[in-house]
Amino acid sequence: MKKIKAWLLAVVAASALAVSACGQASVNDTAAVEATKSTKETERMMETSQESVSESWEAQIEQREIRNVEVAPTETSFSLADIPTYFGQPYVAINDNVPFFVDLDMTDTSFESYSNLDNLGRCGVAYASVGTDLMPTEERGAIGSVKPTGWHTVKYDIVDGKYLYNRCHLIGYQLSGENANEKNLITGTRYLNVTGMLPFENMVADYVKETENHVLYRVTPVFEGENLVASGVLMEAKSVEDDGDGILYCVYVYNVQPGITIDYATGDSALSGEVISSEAATTAAVETTQATEPQGTTYILNTNTKKFHYPSCSSVSQMNESNKKSYFGSRDDVISQGYDPCKRCNP
Repeated sequence: MKKIKAWLLAVVAASALAVSACGQASVNDTAAVEATKSTKETERMMETSQESVSESWEAQIEQREIRNVEVAPTETSFSLADIPTYFGQPYVAINDNVPFFVDLDMTDTSFESYSNLDNLGRCGVAYASVGTDLMPTEERGAIGSVKPTGWHTVKYDIVDGKYLYNRCHLIGYQLSGENANEKNLITGTRYLNVTGMLPFENMVADYVKETENHVLYRVTPVFEGENLVASGVLMEAKSVEDDGDGILYCVYVYNVQPGITIDYATGDSALSGEVISSEAATTAAVETTQATEPQGTTYILNTNTKKFHYPSCSSVSQMNESNKKSYFGSRDDVISQGYDPCKRCNP
């Protein structure tokens, strides 16, 4: 800026000298006055411009700091009273399938934000602007160390994979890279996790990878009263750069399991038509284990075919060593990472 001022002053001075060289004293005096006025006006304009540019940059920096430090989502006018009773479908559209975001929420700057646990230890709103830079670059690890509120390790023969409950990511690992984050994991049924939430997560992940655009993404667990298990989750998503042309939805996903009755206050459960009690774990119909330590099974993963096997499976010996990976965790964890069970050993 100082160099520009010096250059302008030199031009003005040169103009004044040129007039003086022609021997026109009166014109020279007039030119000197005008030059002085012009110089002062130029300096004033440059200072004003500099202040304007400075204010603009400060505003941008302040906005970036707000987004990077803590992003407070807008509230939704939503309650369980708006939700119809589960009717056989895993989710229902809310607000005409339009998210409750406002224009000021939309940003193409990636971020993720998770609410602190409440006084009962329950998760709150999970909020993000999902971009490729948030997505994981390595496979997900074990999450068995996290015990969300209402957690029970319980099996039923009528449930796919046997286990009634999964540790459900509010913002899926494939979108955020958040793994064993207790602020991002709730107790959810297998039906909620795989049939309800996963298709919407996959939709967002595919869109972001294909377009490298951003998706504003919010998941709100809905707890009734002081229940430890959420009745369901509100999922909202809107693609940013194309103003929702690519991704736009607002759905409530039911935390239910067909054929199973759940006590949402405690997480206890029973086959539909049977009485829920803590003794249900000793019956033939249900098998419950309250684990105090992380539990799991060792599997061998084929990273090429995306199949998983018991270590004793004959297919393991035929595997290329570069595709072989040992994994300790639950069957549900492996499946949620995109692996299918081997048809020989049926793990």
